[in-house]
Amino acid sequence: MFKNNADQHTGRRTERHTDRYDVAVVGGGAAGLSAALVLGRARLRTLVVDAGEPRNAPSSHMQGYLSRDSMAPAEFLALGREEIARYGVELVRDRAVDVTRGEDFAVELGGGRTVHARRLVVATGLKDELPAVPGVAERFGRDVLHCPFCHGWEVRDEPFGVLGTGPMSVHQALIVSRWSKDVTLFLHTLAEEELSDLDLRRLAAAGVKVVPGEVAGLVVEDDRITGVRLTGGTPSGDGPVHELSVVFVGPRAVPQTGLLEKLGAELEETPLGAYPVVDRTGLTTVPGVWAAGNATGFAEQVVHAASGGYRAATAIVGDLLMADLDAALGAEAQLGAKV
Repeated sequence: MFKNNADQHTGRRTERHTDRYDVAVVGGGAAGLSAALVLGRARLRTLVVDAGEPRNAPSSHMQGYLSRDSMAPAEFLALGREEIARYGVELVRDRAVDVTRGEDFAVELGGGRTVHARRLVVATGLKDELPAVPGVAERFGRDVLHCPFCHGWEVRDEPFGVLGTGPMSVHQALIVSRWSKDVTLFLHTLAEEELSDLDLRRLAAAGVKVVPGEVAGLVVEDDRITGVRLTGGTPSGDGPVHELSVVFVGPRAVPQTGLLEKLGAELEETPLGAYPVVDRTGLTTVPGVWAAGNATGFAEQVVHAASGGYRAATAIVGDLLMADLDAALGAEAQLGAKV
């Protein structure tokens, strides 16, 4: 749409530089596509750079998004890509490997192309680093889960196990007890002395059983989890098996903030990773750079990410408009001074 546009009044066809955009959106998930949709509808020349690695790819469905409950994540993204295309937004399957800031933002792509944009949206999300327990990675998104708000209803009343890997594991065990009254916290790498007296009393009040010892692996039969095996003192190292159907884990969040760091954005350390300091619209400490979705926090669900992309885009529309108006006023003042 943008490479050759017909002038409505003269009928002439004008060329536009294909590597220059008003806004470059890095990340093609819910946050990036939502931002691109608003930007395209505002008639801004927009590029989405999509590496094709959505965080929720292992899940067969997403929940809690009004009107999209139970939709497959892949279908949701496909519909989003169709929608942004209606407004002339360009999407390229590539990875942004570098970015520099001069008069505009120069974004270098893995395929060798460099694109320039006046404003930048970073919606690169995060990666989940899973506990190194045999079977966990293979079952993640199926019956190894991390978010009860995403999957709790679908596995309600099943026997749950929670893999203890840090202080937040106690909180996770307490939260998932909302969906099942048969919950076991396996301490795994969490030392017993790390549990406070209040932790123990809360776990007992919620009916959560606490099992010390390291988890050796998951027991899987007929393509479903049937239990958790602990390490033991036998020659094979096998220990007792605890029967259950679902295992909740707490992945280590690895925010994909490389581009923001290259630009010098200020990051804030949290218990779940370092995230950019942003205002209510997602504007980072680097002028002209917004962040949205899981690039701004671990707990951003799909609905939050889409909202964040929308807010960032509306702020950018106003920001570019004012910049253009001020530039025009400055040009008029200079012309008047010469006359």
